[in-house]
Amino acid sequence: MKPESRLTDQQRFDWLRLTRSENVGPRTFRALITNCGGARAALKALPDLARRGGATRPIRVAAAEDIEHELVAARRLGVRFVALGEPDYPPLLRQIDSAPPILALRGRAEALRTAAVAIVGSRNASAAGLTFAERLARGLGQAGYVVVSGLARGIDQRAHVASLETGAVGVLAGGHGKPYPGDAVPLMERMVETGAVVSEMPIEWEPRGRDFPRRNRIVSGLALGTVVVEAARGSGSLITARFALEQNRQVFAVPGSPLDPRAEGTNDLLKQGASICTGPDDVLTALAPVRSSDLGSMLETGGEPGEPLWGEQSLFGVDPESTPRTRAGDEFDDAGGAAYRTSDDAEAARERIIALLGPSPITLDELGRAAEAPARAVRVALLELELAGRIEFSGDRVALRTTADER
Repeated sequence: MKPESRLTDQQRFDWLRLTRSENVGPRTFRALITNCGGARAALKALPDLARRGGATRPIRVAAAEDIEHELVAARRLGVRFVALGEPDYPPLLRQIDSAPPILALRGRAEALRTAAVAIVGSRNASAAGLTFAERLARGLGQAGYVVVSGLARGIDQRAHVASLETGAVGVLAGGHGKPYPGDAVPLMERMVETGAVVSEMPIEWEPRGRDFPRRNRIVSGLALGTVVVEAARGSGSLITARFALEQNRQVFAVPGSPLDPRAEGTNDLLKQGASICTGPDDVLTALAPVRSSDLGSMLETGGEPGEPLWGEQSLFGVDPESTPRTRAGDEFDDAGGAAYRTSDDAEAARERIIALLGPSPITLDELGRAAEAPARAVRVALLELELAGRIEFSGDRVALRTTADER
């Protein structure tokens, strides 16, 4: 039997506190764990890291009282927190570049370990689009797939309803305590009986506009493929399709009338190379080889002794061999890990990087070569600058922030 590794209650508390702190996203979380040896040590290092990066005010570190309140609220709602590297963490999601360190899960974890297809589309869907989404979801469910979507009105909710008996997974843009849209609450109550609802946001977080694209990367990341049923140009569903492509997942599009604006986005996807979807068989045939190989391999190897904790691409300069590993009985990270240490190289690299960066993003490789500094020094300098809110990442590109936007 495969050994299982899980966080202790104290480690889960520290992970939550670190992920809820200012300017700590999935990429930064990984860099902090790698540099500091653990979440608790990273929490202690945050103020000094941000100060060295040039922060104009103290960084906001999540208060222990706030995390205690969130844990109480989670228990009240029947939500539990699953960490990246634990057995219940979705194996497909852990493969993406920006996998959330912690997922708030309500429902059945088994649904997250089953082969899934995402179905997304227009909120203002046509009657034909709604009917197709329902038939597609039902056909995929009968073939053993779980259907993933974003709980939005229109195509999303119709796909969820059609897959209730076979397994539906919904991804919230906000927290479980502030579900959006509100009319999806009765549907969510039915979904958690055979499927699940997940979120990476704090329990009481009310979603804002920029949280929906962030949510979409999880929708596509949970699935082997994404089907876009209807989407106008500029639709959020096209963002989900783009994420799927970046995650090396298959994208399908349902063709529509050239006279219907709701089909312009899907027709564009087909012109750009997306696979055509005229029914469940198109998806089932295309995904059959991937379903039997990729997911099976992930489920068999996930959590094995010695496997890296992180399944995403390495940050520039991060040695995969130094990444925390999940071994049976391991602590995931060393709560008393070595304190963060900087160096003259890192300080020199930081000044060089600031001089090199501008508002136009450049790749991390380009920046590393131009900085002519040791990889570790560049990595530490980028970590400090990101925590100070002075740079922002987009995939493997980085740019200097031109505004004082706060997260």
